[in-house]
Amino acid sequence: MGKLKIEQRVIGPVATNVYLGINTETKEAFLVDPADRAEDIALWITQAGVTLKAILLTHGHFDHIGAVSELKKRFQVPVYAMAAEVVVMEDSTLNLSCNWASAFTVKCDQELKDEEVISVAGFEITAYHTPGHTKGGACYYVASERVLFAGDTLFYHSVGRTDLPTGSMGELRRSVQRLLSILPDETRVLPGHDCDTSIADEKRYNPYS
Repeated sequence: MGKLKIEQRVIGPVATNVYLGINTETKEAFLVDPADRAEDIALWITQAGVTLKAILLTHGHFDHIGAVSELKKRFQVPVYAMAAEVVVMEDSTLNLSCNWASAFTVKCDQELKDEEVISVAGFEITAYHTPGHTKGGACYYVASERVLFAGDTLFYHSVGRTDLPTGSMGELRRSVQRLLSILPDETRVLPGHDCDTSIADEKRYNPYS
């Protein structure tokens, strides 16, 4: 049995999956896509009894970054994102927050490149650049645990939408096909919305495979 415990909450105006990855041996943790309600997420982290080490962003849309700035300040942790996504995160038009109650932007501390491996909370995590939903979309793969945090790139029998700023269906299809070709069939896929799936299942049933 692995040492990664994954807790999930559905948070925000469009039901975003927020993940807390916990190292059961060290009680260190990382947070994926803190969507909104920073106070609630902070309480979740505190009640879990863990030390937060990083925030990982799969992309810069408002519904995945709403609590980033406050949590970064409170826990004093770096924010990781794909380098190509910085322009989306720092533009309220591109991140779509200007279409909601108030426009906002967030800053990235660690700009990643494709297939860069980062060490976070005792895990080696590979960041894959998966453009299509946005130009700098990222998926995070924890090889030792066979887990992929897929954001809005790959969903259960579907993929993310591509009709928003910097989106591209051609790029998204290529990104999905790449993931399905390089990751083990038993990989658990944890998407940004809706239910989880597996690489094997998506190879068989995803219309974009």
